[in-house]
Amino acid sequence: MAKQKMQKTNAVRLLDQQKIPYHLQEYAVNDDHLDGVTAANEVGQPVEKVFKTLVAKSTKGQLYVFVIPVAKELDLKKAAKAVHEKKIEMLHVKDLLANTGYIRGGCSPIGMKKHYPTYIDSDVQLVDEVLVSAGKRGMQLCLTPDNLVAAAKAEIVNITVDI
Repeated sequence: MAKQKMQKTNAVRLLDQQKIPYHLQEYAVNDDHLDGVTAANEVGQPVEKVFKTLVAKSTKGQLYVFVIPVAKELDLKKAAKAVHEKKIEMLHVKDLLANTGYIRGGCSPIGMKKHYPTYIDSDVQLVDEVLVSAGKRGMQLCLTPDNLVAAAKAEIVNITVDI
């Protein structure tokens, strides 16, 4: 039987174009549990290595991308300060696909429809490998923190609080 060809996402195509090394980990998706802690458990990785991608907007409508550990919460005040805004709020889930090209549970910080200012939590410096969504549910990209920063054209900042 022929091996099933994996469908490449925008994130994977972008990494290939930039010749940035990565590997993929796939897992079975449970629509009732799209959270990152479940994803970490499914791929057998510690939660400290698995990061989620969140999108927020300013009162002026500017979008920002934040990549944080799955077991932590985005501190909106720290995040607003990092992006030099008075206030930001989370982008509504219904607006995610139209703005990023990705859906909830499959949003990658790499390969969005448009590049938005991207910030990765400083905890990324504590791990040798980081996992983020590859751009679809059930698929994680594994790469070094430096390669994630380069691919996402991101800045490292302290933007989280413990849950």
